[in-house]
Formats: sequence, C-alpha cells, structure tokens
Amino acid sequence: MMTTTHILGYPRVGEKRELKFALEQYWKGATDVKELQQVAAGIRKKNWSLQKNNELSFATVGDFAWYDHVLGTSLLLGHVPKRHQRGFPDLDTLFRVGRGQSQASCGCSGEAASDMTKWFNTNYHYIVPEFTADDKFELSWTQLFDEISEAKQQGHNVKPVLLGPLSYLYLGKEVEEGFDRLALLPRLLTAYQAIFTKFEKLGVEWVQIDEPILALELEPKWLDSFKLAYQVIRSDVKVLLTTYFDSIVDVLPTITKLDVDGLHIDLAAAPEQLNDVVKALPSQWVLSAGVINGRNVWRANLHGKLNGLRDAKQQLGERLWIATSCSLLHSPVDLDLETKLSEETKNWFAFAKQKVAEVSWLSRALEGDEKAVEYCAQYSQPIIDRELSTWVNKASVQQRLAGLNANDAKRSAVYAERAHHQKEVLQLPLLPTTTIGSFPQTSEVRQTRAAFKRGDITSAQYKTAIQGCIQDTVKRQEEIGLDVLVHGEAERNDMVEYFAENLSGFQTTQFGWVQSYGSRCVKPAIVVADIEREAPMTVDWTCYAQSLTEKPMKGMLTGPVTILCWTFPREDVTRETITNQLAFALQDEVSDLQAAGINIIQIDEPAIREGLPLKTRDHAEYLDWAVNAFKVSAASAKPETQIHTHMCYSEFNEIIDSVAALDADVITIETSRSNMELLNAFEAFNYPNEIGPGVYDIHSPNVPNVPDVEWIEQLIEKAATRIPVERLWVNPDCGLKTRNWQETETSLKHLVEAAKRLRTTLV
Repeated sequence: MMTTTHILGYPRVGEKRELKFALEQYWKGATDVKELQQVAAGIRKKNWSLQKNNELSFATVGDFAWYDHVLGTSLLLGHVPKRHQRGFPDLDTLFRVGRGQSQASCGCSGEAASDMTKWFNTNYHYIVPEFTADDKFELSWTQLFDEISEAKQQGHNVKPVLLGPLSYLYLGKEVEEGFDRLALLPRLLTAYQAIFTKFEKLGVEWVQIDEPILALELEPKWLDSFKLAYQVIRSDVKVLLTTYFDSIVDVLPTITKLDVDGLHIDLAAAPEQLNDVVKALPSQWVLSAGVINGRNVWRANLHGKLNGLRDAKQQLGERLWIATSCSLLHSPVDLDLETKLSEETKNWFAFAKQKVAEVSWLSRALEGDEKAVEYCAQYSQPIIDRELSTWVNKASVQQRLAGLNANDAKRSAVYAERAHHQKEVLQLPLLPTTTIGSFPQTSEVRQTRAAFKRGDITSAQYKTAIQGCIQDTVKRQEEIGLDVLVHGEAERNDMVEYFAENLSGFQTTQFGWVQSYGSRCVKPAIVVADIEREAPMTVDWTCYAQSLTEKPMKGMLTGPVTILCWTFPREDVTRETITNQLAFALQDEVSDLQAAGINIIQIDEPAIREGLPLKTRDHAEYLDWAVNAFKVSAASAKPETQIHTHMCYSEFNEIIDSVAALDADVITIETSRSNMELLNAFEAFNYPNEIGPGVYDIHSPNVPNVPDVEWIEQLIEKAATRIPVERLWVNPDCGLKTRNWQETETSLKHLVEAAKRLRTTLV
C-alpha cells in the first residue's frame, strides 16, 4: 500500500483573498448570504481538488471558517454568549460574536464582541469561548456536516478536522466567578458524542481531533481529564489525535493510554521527538509525521527529510503517515502567483499549494519510487546551495554580531538620571498627552502608495504627496493641543512591512497573504539573508514633521522582536540571531534620529509577549535575549533622548520583571478595555519608569467611537491610584490608523481636555 498522506488544513481565504472581499461586501450589506456562500463553496472546491490532484489519501474537511475555527466550534456546539442569543444560531450570530454590534446598528445598548487572542505562538487570532456554570452544549450549527456531504458529493475521501474537547475548554475563559470551566467537560462530551454519531451516519472513517494544548505544560487536572474524554467519545470512527507547535514527549505516558487510533506530531517544531514517539507508540496506532513545515515559507529539503524518515518507515511500515506539521492556514496560498521574485529566490520558497505537493512527493519517495527519489534530490538542491551563498551570509553583519557584549545593551545613564535630563530638555507638563503613532489612513493615502509602487507617479510626486499628509496631520495635532506629536506614518503600509522594505535581508511578496482572523489578512515579509541597514529609514519623514512645529516630534520605530515575530524567519539561523541583527540596525536608526534633533523615539514591541515559547521552562531564555535585543536597539540613545515603547493587549503579570528590564523611559499599554485592571501588575511590581495607560479603546466596533471627557478623567484618576501622577502619560491605547478623522479629532480633544482638568485636581 502507498503511504497515507494528508494535510491538517488549508488556507480558507482564497488565492487572492476572495473570502476577505466577499465577507466585507456582505458586512456592508452589498451582497446577500447566498452570494457569500457561493464564494466560500468555490474556495472549498478548489482546495479539495488540489489535495486530490496531488493524490493525498484524504481531503481535509472542516478547516474552512468564516471568522476563525474556534468560533466555528462554538457555534457547532450551540455555545453562544447569552447577549448574542436570538433563537437558532445562524451566520449573523457568528459575526455578532466575533465583531460585536454597535448601538446604532442594533437599536439596543450594544453587544460587545467576545475577546480575541492569539492562537498559541502564531499570528492567527481566535475568539475566546465564554463559559458560565449553567452552560449547555448541543449541536446547533451544521456547517461541518454539510461540508462533509459537499466533499463526498465531489468524490473526495474525507477526513474531518475537529477541535478537541479539552483544548476547546482550555482556550476559553470563565466569565463568572465561583466555578471551574473544566467542570463542564461531562456536558461537553455529550455534545461530542452526538458529533461522532453524525460522523458515523455520514460514513466517516477517520477524524482528525486537534488537541494542541498537549504541547503545553498542563496542570494535572487538565492532563488527567484526557483519559475520560476519549473513553466517552469513543465510536467506530477512527481518531487521529493531533498535536503541534512543540514536543509532546513529556506527556507520552498519558497520550499512549488514550482510546484513539493514531497520533500526529509536529516534526518541524520539534524534530528531536521522533525516536521517542516511535518507541512509545502503541502497536496498533498510526503515526502521522508532520515533516512539512506549515508555519513557514521555505522549500523543504525533501532529500534530507527522506533520509530522516527511513528508520521510522522501516519500524512502522504503512502505519507511518506523511503530513504537514500543522494547518497550512499559517502559510500564503500559492507561490505561482509571484511574478516579481528572482528565479533564485523563488526556488527557496514553498507556499501552501507547493507544500501539498511536497507531502505527495516525499511519501512516494519513501515508498521507493525512484522517480520520486530523484525528484526530491533535485528539488532540494536550491535550498542546499543557499547555505553557501555569500549574498545570504554577510561577513560584515556576522562580524558585528560576533562582537556583541553586555555593554552594547547599556544606556549611558540610569533612568533617574535620564528622567532629570529629559525633564529639562522636553519641558513637558504634568500628564503629557500623545498618541501611539499612526493616524487615519484614508483611501487617498493608500492610493498614493499603491500608485508609487506601480510606478504611476514619480518619487518626487510621491514625496510631495506624503509631505502634504504629514503637514495636515501635524496641523491637526497642534489644533487639538497634544503635547508630543507624531508624523502619522502615512508612508507606511504596515508597521513591520515598511521596515522590511527598507532593510537589506528581507524579501516581500505580491500575494503572500495569510489570514489573521475573519477578513483581516497580513502579508509577512520573509527574512532571507543577514540583516543590515544600508540607509536611514525614518529620519527624513520625521525631521520634515519636526520642521513644521515647535512641539517635540516623536520618531517611530518597530522593535526587533516584533519584526521577528511578524515575519517569516530564516530556518538556518536562530531567532535570537535574527533579532540581534535587527537590534543593531535599529540602534543605527536611533543614532541618526537623535543626531537630527529628535529627542523622543518610540520603539514598539507589541509582540514581545506572544513570542514566548509554549513551555514555561523555556520562557527565561527567550526573555533574556528578547529584552537584551530591545536594549541594544535603544542603547545609543543619549540621556536626554526619551525612549518610549508600546505593547498591545497582554497578560503582563508573568513577564512584568522583563517589561521593567526593557528600561524604556516610557511604556504605553492598552488598558482601557480592562478598565485599567492591567495596571495591577505594574502597581504590585512597583514599576519604576513612566507609563501611559491607554484611556480609550480604539478597536471598538462602535461608530463613532468617541469617549467623553468624564470617562477619560475617570480612567486617569483610577490609573493615578496605582502609578504616581508625575509618571503618568495620557494616550489612546493603540494606533489610530483604522479610525476616521472626525472621531479621531473629537476623541483626542476630549483626551486633551481631561488631562488639562486633572493637572490641577491631581496635584
């Protein structure tokens, strides 16, 4: 028999983001649900056909999601927050839970969206399930079963994918006190039994049940619950228990006692676990080897992977399956669409479509197909040759990195001394007001950038247009009365992609889009070589803005850890190496900004928390080099140069000492959504430097989103009970890029007015 092959999931956005545009048209009311469903059906059909054409053993079904797959699971289980329940759940129910509903659109008091957070250590987001003690679960959403029937009618051998019951519970949260959501497991398992009954009736042979929490360091109560769960839901349908993103060797004694039929492991994230898993695998189980990396864009060295799997193949025979490491939703869709890459560079990459083919060729080679063996060797040669490229490995960059020492991460003065210098130079009032960096990007701004990229306008015309945007932004800020201004970032399409385009060592793409959630897609750049800054990146725009005002202008940079986390990294060097290369490049930019007279520089690190490894025991090592890289970025700043940083929604408690170790003069964080509760961590730790807790939530779906003065005052007063008022800043909780000018100006005027009032009452 041929080796069984499959993937864990495929991108659902479409080759050119067809789902994104269909969703947004539907949300605007420009199309109806039938038109939306037609677009989705077309995407699914193409995805399944690709898998069949590559002779995979299964077409994976259930990986399509309208917003995210966890929210889809919630609707499958009939588990909808009470505020969104309006009879039998439908597609609009799903969108209300994911996006919220404003007072204006529903004629009510408004319905808040459920919280959203990152899917483990990826840039994909999911809607957090909300649990209460009286929750019930029953099948209410037939999408999964409908799609199984749809795929079968198209002639596919289906393998449904389903988020496992323990991971579903674990990834949610209790929204009332006094109970543990794990107590809901028996009720939840009843619903899963009903799902398996439906699978049997539909003729399903294998189901992929994802339990990614098995890669975490679970508390005993969670780990011990797996045995019960998989005894209860056992049926005639065979279960492939699926794990990914890290090793599961620690919990093999628990896993191998479960009533399942096979195990999938991620050999891209943790290749070292293969031998241990093969030794421990029960004799009747299959092992799905996730050898094709679903989270990165690099072409696989199929020749090397073939050699690495031979022993396992010899021991397991047909019980060894070949697969992607995780769902391919984390990869761009199709490399064939890229027409502007050099032939050399293009031969280094594989997007989702190409990774499906890699699975197929590798399995055939493993069976001894000589043509496939020869193909794998030829296919792998470009990625092997790349290792010796002097274009990739730059002696000057490596020499600078080799000299990195503790002094490279030190400011020339401690915070107390710096604060004294900055107070004299900046002359800022109590409760200084500022923004996080970006201002509304109108369609005109986006069209100007696009025209420049297409070559429709000259460099001089582009510069004039962007300077006009900056001039307008500075004028508006002065009229609002802000104390520290920004240039507005009109020249930036994305806070990471902009720097990738201006640093040597990155490759950007035309269609390398990856779904973040719902209709939101990102296009990460790719780190292809050693990174260096060949010329200043932000100095001209920032200095032009400073020339328009007497008020201090803040330079805006994206930090090294965030650039790392929000790009596709190299696989031939460590993440620490890439981050340190970025840190030196940013240090040079800081030096040039302050030399040009910019005395406030913000180095954003919103991704530092999400970069944490999955296992707690690995946190300290990561935080050490991540913090050090930030400090290297800022180390050239003189005492009178004030360094700011910004962090997005994050549980700060577990990393508060590392946040303090960044030694930024000012940190701005998102706290309005939690009503300043996130400040508890900073209060308990006695955070020593200045802090700007965001005083209104710019991500609210309400339109207009304008907080009143009294509301802002209340939040500032609450913050002042936790942080000394002389160390408080007043700012929104994130950039204003996605809002419109009318609400932005009104909101910021309210923010400035609240700060002015409190300067007299809080002294």
